[in-house]
Amino acid sequence: MRILLAVDGSRSADRARDLVASLPWDDGGLVRIVTVAPTRSELLGVPWDINVPPDADEIEDQILRIHRDALQTAEREIRCARCDLVIEPVLIRGRAASVIVDQACEMDADLVVVGHRGMGLWESMLLGSVSAEVVDHAPCPVLVARDDQLGPVILADDGSPDARTAEDVVTRWPLFSGLPIRVVTVSEDGFPYAAAVAPFLYTETMTGYSESVEAEHRERRAESEAAAARLRDAGLEAVAEVRDGDAAHQIIASAREREAGIIVVGSRGQTGLRRLILGSVARNVLLHAPCSVLVVREGVRVEGGPVDRRREEREVISAFG
Repeated sequence: MRILLAVDGSRSADRARDLVASLPWDDGGLVRIVTVAPTRSELLGVPWDINVPPDADEIEDQILRIHRDALQTAEREIRCARCDLVIEPVLIRGRAASVIVDQACEMDADLVVVGHRGMGLWESMLLGSVSAEVVDHAPCPVLVARDDQLGPVILADDGSPDARTAEDVVTRWPLFSGLPIRVVTVSEDGFPYAAAVAPFLYTETMTGYSESVEAEHRERRAESEAAAARLRDAGLEAVAEVRDGDAAHQIIASAREREAGIIVVGSRGQTGLRRLILGSVARNVLLHAPCSVLVVREGVRVEGGPVDRRREEREVISAFG
């Protein structure tokens, strides 16, 4: 596999680093460790602020040192855990989310691993965090790490092509081997509340609603059981669960109840104004999950190709540096 790990010296990035070091990747995989330092103009407010502080060079050197230290530490920790992996440490100056996505495209990554910054809900909704933006635009699955270890798996399944791709990832990737998997399917509430106020006026509506709910439950149960059966056929430990209510809320509730280590969820990749106003199941899970989240888009490559085993060390500095 080709894995891109983003680090920046923060605690959340350290957890992502330790998670990458601990997971059972295939022998001979590639890990590109990327740290993105801000440009001089971003650090100092140039050209908008003409009052450059007298210690500008010292500030810049300190920031770069933090990123270099994070890069060296990540390389050392991963190499100590997995000496068979090809490791490429890279420092680039620029806009973090954009650089991470560009690097993932350049290396044809199978997976991007980033830390979860834990930014407040209001800030995340308005501005977006680096991790959320990477999830929106990366060309491959993105693992947003909240812990340095995996545990029980929640696989969110709504019967969509995105869910099937997520299931394929869980089936094929070695990091899920030996972990208990719960396939969670949610039947969303569509209750006719007007009929509840005056049921004697809406007898046929209530009867039809009850029948449709039962039919949907049977369909959801069948989907969930079928997905769990496919996982068991692949040699994994899997059970099915059907819940009622809001999809994101129920997925998170199941993860909390089972003390899950990771939620795997498919994404339709909604971006821009539509996502900002309406949200999506994947984004809501990403914001509120108590554990790591792996977001998978339909059509991504599940298995990586051959890796050039030559170790590459480089530091890329932008023209602004």
